[in-house]
Amino acid sequence: MKYKKSVYRSLTLITQFGINMLVPIFLCVLAGVYIGKKFSMDWITIPLFAVGALAGFRNIFIMARKIYSDDTSSRRHGGSGEQCSQKEKDTVHVKKD
Repeated sequence: MKYKKSVYRSLTLITQFGINMLVPIFLCVLAGVYIGKKFSMDWITIPLFAVGALAGFRNIFIMARKIYSDDTSSRRHGGSGEQCSQKEKDTVHVKKD
């Protein structure tokens, strides 16, 4: 049963990555086509496509960083799934000799 849960979780994560990448690109291209037709500047679609791609990469980066930090914090605290306090997250562990 745990295997199915892992597969569904991975599929959901991949879908979220795709949506987070495609939506900004689609919206910026749509805005570029609209602005291009309204003001007869067809070239505006290309820079807006680049802006959408950069926004999508930023979304994915933020999401991946959040997932990675959640994963490492759960491993650090024994993998029990317990939430650690903000003070524990902010504390730097220093090894003393």
